[in-house]
Amino acid sequence: MKPGEPASAPRRAIIFDLDGTLVDSVPDIHAAAAAFLAERGHAPLDLPTITSFVGNGVPVLLERVLRAVGEAHDPASLAAALPRFNEIYGAAPSALSTVFPGVVEALETLAGAGHALGVCTNKPEGPARQMLADLDLERFITALTGGDSLPQRKPDPAPLHHTAGLLQAELSAVIYVGDSEVDAETAVNAGMPFALFTEGYRKRPISEIPHAVS
Repeated sequence: MKPGEPASAPRRAIIFDLDGTLVDSVPDIHAAAAAFLAERGHAPLDLPTITSFVGNGVPVLLERVLRAVGEAHDPASLAAALPRFNEIYGAAPSALSTVFPGVVEALETLAGAGHALGVCTNKPEGPARQMLADLDLERFITALTGGDSLPQRKPDPAPLHHTAGLLQAELSAVIYVGDSEVDAETAVNAGMPFALFTEGYRKRPISEIPHAVS
């Protein structure tokens, strides 16, 4: 910028959660959990139970699954079980998943208005990228941070800050969109406004989740 020129406005960016915000992904997570449990001699858990386990990343989900069927869920047992679950889920992360109504139109409008769009999710990065590709959403998304992209996962603010950095956006010009308590806490920790998608996987009433807009 030359002396006397007005400062340019910060690049506007919107960062989205993935599961429960852009995509109804629980059917595939449920199918992977059922296949994983079948290999270990257990009956499947029902869909609402698996839905209640979603939001904190695969390690936490698997810990909850193992606890629900009475298996050991200590760190060593979890570490031993995690690669197989990731293998099962990673083989077909989007076979049963669907994009929520209105998402494509919203992304088209936002991109057309000049917003940089990113995804910050606790889903592992590989399956997240595959899901965006399979469901034809990757054309809108220019930055992605997954649950294994950094040492930290949401609600730590680091993944959200990292995604904003990938988008080359100042934090003051970023909005985070998500569907859950974890997403709301992440936005608060990151110092970003939070927009709540109310049709996702939240566990508490809307009134109990801090948000700027819903």
